[in-house]
Amino acid sequence: MLMPMFGLVAGRYVGALLGQVTGLAAGGLLVLLGGHMIWNSFLKEESRQVNHASLLGMLLFSLSVSIDSFSVGVSLGMFVNDALLIVSTFGAVGGLMSILGLMLGRQAGSRLGEFGEMAGGMILLAFGLMFIF
Repeated sequence: MLMPMFGLVAGRYVGALLGQVTGLAAGGLLVLLGGHMIWNSFLKEESRQVNHASLLGMLLFSLSVSIDSFSVGVSLGMFVNDALLIVSTFGAVGGLMSILGLMLGRQAGSRLGEFGEMAGGMILLAFGLMFIF
């Protein structure tokens, strides 16, 4: 919940600097983030495996999830004022989706993970386009 909060603070600062073009900047950031996620879902690169059960694995996993939350928090911070609602929603939904992902991951294997990244990217892309237009 800290990374979305830091993102909101940074987004408010950037929103104050940009003024009228805040919506375009927020939409552009979400479009870029969503497009990157979609692009990465099609790449079939070999990656080094990390043991997610170890302390280092858990820290790396939580940091990678938090970076996405930070960038979305920056976009939302540019034009949304209810920071408490946003941060608590990030925490609740993030926690529930993590638990659901762990439970489904045991059943569905690696296919759902690839589709999940593409679906998340499509959602961010759609929100970004809505902010722009």
